[in-house]
Amino acid sequence: MSTLIDIGQDAARHRVAIDLEELLATRLLVQGNSGSGKSHLLRRLLEECAGQVQQVVIDPEGDFVTLADAFGHVVIDGAAYSAREIEALAARVRQHRASVVLALDELEVEQQIRCAALFLTALFDAPREHWYPALVVVDEAQMFAPAAAGEMSDETRRLTLAAMTNLMCRGRKRGLAGIVATQRLAKLAKNVAAEASNFLMGRTFLDIDMQRAADLLGMDRRQAERIRDLQRGQFLGLGPAISRKPVAVHVGPVKTGGRGGGSALLPLPEADGEQMEALLTDRLAEAASDPAVKRYQPPARPAVDLDAALPPAPPLPAAPPATEAEVESEAPTVRPSAPAPPPSPAPSGTVESVVRDLALSEGATFRPATSLFRDFAIRCRQQGIASAHVDLARFRRVFACETGGLARLEGADRARIEAIIAGVEDDVLAPYLALAVAEVLGEPMPDEEELGRLYGSASPSRIRRLLDHLERCGLVVVREEFGGERVIAVPGVIGPETTGAASKAA
Repeated sequence: MSTLIDIGQDAARHRVAIDLEELLATRLLVQGNSGSGKSHLLRRLLEECAGQVQQVVIDPEGDFVTLADAFGHVVIDGAAYSAREIEALAARVRQHRASVVLALDELEVEQQIRCAALFLTALFDAPREHWYPALVVVDEAQMFAPAAAGEMSDETRRLTLAAMTNLMCRGRKRGLAGIVATQRLAKLAKNVAAEASNFLMGRTFLDIDMQRAADLLGMDRRQAERIRDLQRGQFLGLGPAISRKPVAVHVGPVKTGGRGGGSALLPLPEADGEQMEALLTDRLAEAASDPAVKRYQPPARPAVDLDAALPPAPPLPAAPPATEAEVESEAPTVRPSAPAPPPSPAPSGTVESVVRDLALSEGATFRPATSLFRDFAIRCRQQGIASAHVDLARFRRVFACETGGLARLEGADRARIEAIIAGVEDDVLAPYLALAVAEVLGEPMPDEEELGRLYGSASPSRIRRLLDHLERCGLVVVREEFGGERVIAVPGVIGPETTGAASKAA
């Protein structure tokens, strides 16, 4: 079986081929501006060697999923699996030598990067008996191996750079041959670009990119101007798997197509202005309310009337029994002569009611505990309520119970939760209680915004660290999915497993 695959013709219409066995050992770097034909080149290469070698495609735009129809590639939707499932899938891909396309187009950018990094790392970490030869194609590689820190978190950047560096630097011994395509060499990490021995350089216009491409091709500055004049689908190739000296390649046709929009001009619709306006605004409110036309949004917590929904506040666990008597003795003249009305859901004139009112005040959870405690003491004095038995530590715990929603539980459910929270730290008690109460009541888990309010922080990264801390302590079990969902379970709490809101950064 020949290892030469035809990718196109040179200026003299002679066949230009790539030595597949040499490519597996020396890797390939493709560069070209948007519209220069990089995806077309990658598709031609994949089609020509389909059936000869295993192929793994990291596809951030979903362009290569059409390979499944013609060549039997398995499409893995990154948004449909959790992080651990993605890693397990990668291990099975290596074990069974399956050609796959990891489609990431349904994910946010940082989730795309994390998903691809975990998948590549799992490919790299496969056991030795599964080190079969495979082409690993990474389109838009500047996303996964950026030269400079961008908007992604430091953790994500370290994860993806390590995965891409392992692929290009150490992947050969494990049978992995990296093929990376980027719009700009200046945006691609040098450690990743430097490990490729074969190059296909398409059209680019910036001087810095032309100069780097010319240096890789062994061309002088004057010859570098050729790179600016290349047409769509034309590339300059060099490397042991292509040619020992630079050769111009016009990429041949492909059998499959991408899912992107066409670039050719099409006739505009003939509707006049009023007709077009009617098409745009007809039943617009109904379309806007249809969730099918919206991107995924975290499930919102149901609106609750707190005054009506909260049951009477529980008595403080260690409150002296004389507290209510003292209150009654201080206000004997207000006792009605007629039978007393039913108790109000939010009783007034007690320590519990003061704490509840304070917890419901705007921005209370973002205030320091000492400031809240001073406010609590002042309100108690204003209402004539004895509060000397409540110190700062006790106040923090009662306040966390109020904000976390413990009062919404009754009977055995409440007793079980009280036993669980006995050893929970005060500073994480409120968000943990909210999760536990939602588990018991079968409600959607609080989203990041709600957990941040309870925790007193507007930082998403702090909320992620909070959940990591709770999981390390064995208080919750968190399963994150790349589709934007987070499943949280609270061990020891009887109730259905509920799905939490999406996390915008992992």
